[in-house]
Amino acid sequence: MKAQRHYARGEPKRIGNVVIIASMLLSLLFLSFIKSRYCGSSHVRSDVHLNSVVNTNEVVRHEERHSTDSTVEEDDDEEVQINPAAIGTVSLADVNNRPICFVPTKRSETCDAKGDIRIQGSTATIFVPTITQEHKIKPYARKHDEFALSYVKEWTVKPSNGDQAPPKCTQKHSVPAMLFSSNGFTGNLFHDYTDVLVPLFINTYPFHGEVKLVVSQVKSWWIKKFMLVFKQLTNYDIIDVDNDGEVHCFPRVIAGPTYHKELGVVPSKTPTGFSILEFKRMLRTAFKLERAEVVVARKPKLLIISRKKSRRFMNLKAMIEAAEKLGFEVKNAEADMNTDPPTFARLVNSVDVMLGVHGAGLTNMVFLPVGAVLIQLTPYGNLEWLTKETFKDPAPDMGIHYIDYFVQLNESTLSEQYPKDHPVLKDPTAIHTQGGWDALKSIYLDKQNIRPDLEKFKRTLIEAQKLLRSKKKHHVQMH
Repeated sequence: MKAQRHYARGEPKRIGNVVIIASMLLSLLFLSFIKSRYCGSSHVRSDVHLNSVVNTNEVVRHEERHSTDSTVEEDDDEEVQINPAAIGTVSLADVNNRPICFVPTKRSETCDAKGDIRIQGSTATIFVPTITQEHKIKPYARKHDEFALSYVKEWTVKPSNGDQAPPKCTQKHSVPAMLFSSNGFTGNLFHDYTDVLVPLFINTYPFHGEVKLVVSQVKSWWIKKFMLVFKQLTNYDIIDVDNDGEVHCFPRVIAGPTYHKELGVVPSKTPTGFSILEFKRMLRTAFKLERAEVVVARKPKLLIISRKKSRRFMNLKAMIEAAEKLGFEVKNAEADMNTDPPTFARLVNSVDVMLGVHGAGLTNMVFLPVGAVLIQLTPYGNLEWLTKETFKDPAPDMGIHYIDYFVQLNESTLSEQYPKDHPVLKDPTAIHTQGGWDALKSIYLDKQNIRPDLEKFKRTLIEAQKLLRSKKKHHVQMH
């Protein structure tokens, strides 16, 4: 007899097995869920952690760079740097592509080199270790004027790391050098200031005297004339580089004064934002001038700048009498090459109004106190462009009120020298165009004298009195 299956006991077993299997499957599903949920999160946290490390390192590196930059900036503050705004066109760069020579404006070129810089006057050479090619420069701020530069010695900026070793140092210096020529148009007061003294100030003022003036083509009489100014620019003796037979070694050399504009300084192009007012302050110290600003007096002082040759006042005595009747204390003086700068500077600084025909003598406006009035008489001949650029435009920056006085034909002696229908009288612009500067100068500047109309002259002086009492800067035109 076959054994019987005991289904009654067998079904519970199958059910138990199913339960067990199902439980196992559920457990596996649960474990898979747990793994996917929590183990996955673990990987995310690891990624976050790694990203945090990278970001932290970036911050650290950024802070290190910032710290390094700050250190460099602090170091730079200790040494005068070139203002990028003053560079203009680069004419020579070093091996690191840093500008060495550059043209800030068409009027000047400046070379500024650092390192083991050597100057040899006998060969007119500046040796620079960081350049690979030579460059020529004439260190005088009139680059656009070939005639002026024909009087200026050319210097060579030369690599010192080539096949031929540079000359050995015979004089070592611990402060920078400023190299310039005292030739060109020096001797004319306007050019003394606009071509040399103001540009020199632009380059040397930031050094506070800790710079040496290295002069090429020394005019001893000219250096002596402005020695009081040079003593404000440098704490050291001037070096006559052409004649001392030395090889001077400097940590830095600036060759060629930097020109900004006529008798002016552009603050945005300077390292510290200084202006022509600092130049005037320097002159007050140099010449011991008492007045920084005008203090309006009951009897204002008028200085008439007269001339002995061209552009003379033909009725000077009547002009003085008319001014005195209006309440002015009048002084009359001529400024020429033989004028003693300190004496004349003190005279100009003592007055409230200065008046003169266009010419180099008006350069003495640099000594006028802030709030003073400058009256420029523009000779007949469509010369407004010339008088505007030279003296009218610089006046506001110097804190000076300005009045234009345009000389009419009836006030000019040219009306007595030419027929009424002559082109010199009828069409001055054509004379300028056809004959250029030589014709302009020989006719309208050298042959012309002035006889101001006295009524017009008095109206001009009354306007000057109003400006003296005004706190604003004005340009007034008297036709």
